[in-house]
Amino acid sequence: MSKYRVVITGMGVVAPNGVGLDSFEKAIRSGKSGIKYFEEFKEKKFSCCIGGQPEVSEEKMLEYLTPLELRNFNSWGILYGCMAGMDAWKDAGLSVNDVQADIDAGCIFGTGISGVEKMAEATYKIDHGKVRRLGSTTVAQTMASGVSAYLNGKIGFGNQVTTNSSACATGTESILMGFERIQMGKAKQILVGSSSDHGPYIWGPFDAMKVMTYKSNDQPTKGSRPMSATAAGFVPGSGAGAMVLESLESARSRGAKIYAEVLGGAVNSGGQRNGGTMTAPNALAVQRCITKALKYSGITGADVDLINGHLTATVKDPDEVENWSIALGRKGKDFPYIHSLKSMVGHCIGAAGSIESVAAVLGIKSGFIFPSINAEDIHEKVLALIDKNCIPQKEIKTDKIKIVAKAGFGFGDVNACIIFKKYQDD
Repeated sequence: MSKYRVVITGMGVVAPNGVGLDSFEKAIRSGKSGIKYFEEFKEKKFSCCIGGQPEVSEEKMLEYLTPLELRNFNSWGILYGCMAGMDAWKDAGLSVNDVQADIDAGCIFGTGISGVEKMAEATYKIDHGKVRRLGSTTVAQTMASGVSAYLNGKIGFGNQVTTNSSACATGTESILMGFERIQMGKAKQILVGSSSDHGPYIWGPFDAMKVMTYKSNDQPTKGSRPMSATAAGFVPGSGAGAMVLESLESARSRGAKIYAEVLGGAVNSGGQRNGGTMTAPNALAVQRCITKALKYSGITGADVDLINGHLTATVKDPDEVENWSIALGRKGKDFPYIHSLKSMVGHCIGAAGSIESVAAVLGIKSGFIFPSINAEDIHEKVLALIDKNCIPQKEIKTDKIKIVAKAGFGFGDVNACIIFKKYQDD
């Protein structure tokens, strides 16, 4: 069976530092942080009182969901996913058929944790004998596939519609799942992406694990510090990113604009063995995931121009850089550029991979490398592996970035790595 080339023809994003592609691109180019202080978390005795939360007005919500749909609505993750997904579909120049579903179009939209606020509301009502007041949308807002189900209702897919969930690797994995379906000729267009809620019920358990920073409550924008010597844990974030993946044949036939090409990628697990645990990756498995992604994409480590890392601002950052160095066979000044969007938006958990992939593809298309802010004091273990100039401190404008490697590593010792390429009409 011949394999189809896969390209990206539409994108949408709802991020802590920008809602919509234009606002988001301006923010990441300038190094604008979307991290803010929340008094609510101090009142609830959180150690970390900062986070990244998209700013969405009620007027903006009504551009995507009707007043009836928003009535008794309490799932930010689904809202963000609908916004990013619908924007991506429109950006791709694709229409919505109100009569029948498109059998060649599908949706794979992931989430890490969804509908917790709605579930808390439902639990309160049930415990107080008010089960009949739960409303008819509680199930749809709390089921894992709620985000893909809502998107399906808005757009109308006749192909596969599903939701994946692999912790912080979810967004990257969803893109690869859609890529493989189109590559094998099982669909022409797949809307892919992921979303994540925000709030105390989502972020509280991470605070209890002591993996979030508590040292920057008085300086929120300085809190997320990937690859920094003074990194003290990650900053939580929320939002959604979305892409329309399409066969090159289909994109050409309708004259669609093309952002970039997806060459391939890989997913795997370390099995929580040999150093891998529920919360820490198996280094050999990470390296294997990267090398497999290169192999399946038909490239070598020498071809990678830029790494859009997972890099969460924890003690594992130097280990990740080392894994990239080993897998690519490059170090010192030969190492490619590497940066982390989490420095500006925090760790958006289930939405991280998709939001970060949108940022990576914008850079390829528009010719820039966004800065990795707050890394003025690069960790000594990182500097022992790569040259300091490999980590951009401000925007770099360049048309020489052809290949970008993007990875996500999640709880449960699961990994995903995807390779994006600058599109060339040949």
